[in-house]
Amino acid sequence: EVQLVESGGGLVQPGGSLRLSCAVSAFTFDDYRIGWFRQAPGKEREGVSCISSKDGATYYVDSVKGRFTISSDNAKNTVYLQMNSLKPEDTAVYYCGISEDYIGGCGLLWSWYRYWGQGTQVTVSS
Repeated sequence: EVQLVESGGGLVQPGGSLRLSCAVSAFTFDDYRIGWFRQAPGKEREGVSCISSKDGATYYVDSVKGRFTISSDNAKNTVYLQMNSLKPEDTAVYYCGISEDYIGGCGLLWSWYRYWGQGTQVTVSS
C-alpha cells in the first residue's frame, strides 16, 4: 500500500525556517503529482504547493509565494517543502498527498490526491 510520511515540523519563531519532508513508498506509477496542504484549527484544509514529475510544473498559493519552495529528490523518493520567513498564520498541520500524473501540471484541489500522509505540526510563535 502506498505510504507517505511527513516529517520536519516543529516550533519556530516568526521569521524562521523549516524544511518539511514527505517520504513516499510503494508508489509504482512512473509519474506523479504531490501536493502539500495544511489545516489550521477551525479552518478548512488549504492547498499550499504542488509539483508534477511529468513536466516539472509547480504551483504555490498566493500566501506563500516567495517564501516556500517545493522540490523533489527522486533518488530518495522524497518531496520537500522549504519554508522561509514563517509567519504565525502558517501554523497548521501540514499534509502531503500524491496521485499518478498522466498529463502534467498540478493543482491544489485536495480531491485530486489519492493517498495522504498523517501530517506534521508546524507552529510559528514567539
